[in-house]
Amino acid sequence: MTEVGGTEVSGPGRRLPRVPGFAEWPVEGSPKEEGKALRRHVPRGSHTSLDLDVSRPDAVTAVEESSQGRLSELTPIRVGRMAATPFAFLRGSAGLMAYDLARTPMTRIRAQICGDAHAANFGLYGDARGDLVIDLNDFDETVDGPWEWDLKRLAASLVLAGREAGADEDTCRKAAHGAVGAYRRTMRLLAKLPVLDAWNAIADEELVSHTDAHDLLGTLERVSEKARANTSGRFAAKSTEPTEEGGRRFVDAPPVLRRVPDAEAAAVAASLEPYVATLSEDRLPLLARHAVHDVAFRIVGTGSVGTRSYVVLLLDHRGEPLVLQVKEARPSALVPHLLSAGFEAPSVDHEGRRVVLGQKRMQVVSDILLGWTTVDGRPFQVRQFRNRKGSVDPAALAADQVDDYGRMTGALLARAHSHSADPRLIAGYCGKSEELDDAMATFAVAYADRTEVDHAELVKAVREGRIPAEMGV
Repeated sequence: MTEVGGTEVSGPGRRLPRVPGFAEWPVEGSPKEEGKALRRHVPRGSHTSLDLDVSRPDAVTAVEESSQGRLSELTPIRVGRMAATPFAFLRGSAGLMAYDLARTPMTRIRAQICGDAHAANFGLYGDARGDLVIDLNDFDETVDGPWEWDLKRLAASLVLAGREAGADEDTCRKAAHGAVGAYRRTMRLLAKLPVLDAWNAIADEELVSHTDAHDLLGTLERVSEKARANTSGRFAAKSTEPTEEGGRRFVDAPPVLRRVPDAEAAAVAASLEPYVATLSEDRLPLLARHAVHDVAFRIVGTGSVGTRSYVVLLLDHRGEPLVLQVKEARPSALVPHLLSAGFEAPSVDHEGRRVVLGQKRMQVVSDILLGWTTVDGRPFQVRQFRNRKGSVDPAALAADQVDDYGRMTGALLARAHSHSADPRLIAGYCGKSEELDDAMATFAVAYADRTEVDHAELVKAVREGRIPAEMGV
């Protein structure tokens, strides 16, 4: 036996000091049994519950409240997009659904959750080698919270997407049921693997077979083909023009893309200096070989319309473009509802940092240029724009593909949650039977019905002129 710094060390046969940040050995207790024990307090069948209390905001109030702090001239576009369909309404109302979820049964097992895990927030994007990865791809609302909230939002969105796609009610319910079942089975699989294997499990080429989603193959191949062409170069070719100095600049394409005043462009460009400090040092030579040429304002997707979002044009020595997106990071819409559900307030020193770290915690592979910055006192995230991104529109799938897509996204969600929550604990709770699948599918149908009512209320308010909307943008 020897001594190290006064601490006895022994073995194989050696006793090493406890190292902060690492587990203790031997491991005590069984996370699986802890998960199973939670069923006594929160029966799996209780997840059918949907308690819409009398204080619940109506649809118009919820939309107006979520528009606070956004650019007022853009909120009619956001309202118009949400009024398009019930699925679109759900996509823009993460806060309203969080209000409802805060009143549903919860195991209190926490994970890094997406916060907005609806069916359209999964997609393809390029990794550093040029390969395509499929995963969750929107993290504006990410926060440490209940895993059930993500899964229930995904299940409800699949019912709505299926209805919009023209699938019958049985197929829509099967899509929700299949997503929960795939989540449960994937979590059980991950719980059985060595931790390192589980961390990187379910390679994309195996995902279709793992989830029995073979009917999706043709759709995924078409989306992949489009994604490979969805690059900075293609965007720049369509959205910029040459300058007299030999560079390029953005061209106005209102209302989606517009040039900004010099002072605003300069503030965004200057914010790239602190952004660079948030990146790994090995990325710096890559950016150092590009020059900043122009900045424009570009409207983003349904839930984010009205937030400040810029595209920055960089050119290398050959004039080849790299486009960065500098997107405002607002506080997660889930936070007030987590507090009302009895969870501690998350500690956030910068909303852009929250989004970036949440994304890195959930994805297997993330954008190599993902970082954060501040522009005029507001927090922003920074990422590559058009990084070979592609997505499946779940509302445009054939009816026989909706349940396949549900199983695939359920498996992806389980993989994402397992990076922060012990899969043995969640798997222990979920179990082998379909009790949880049945309960959450029932919830999903009920919540889809409620969303259709909310959507109808919003459409009525738009028609009566009570809330301004710009349709079709």
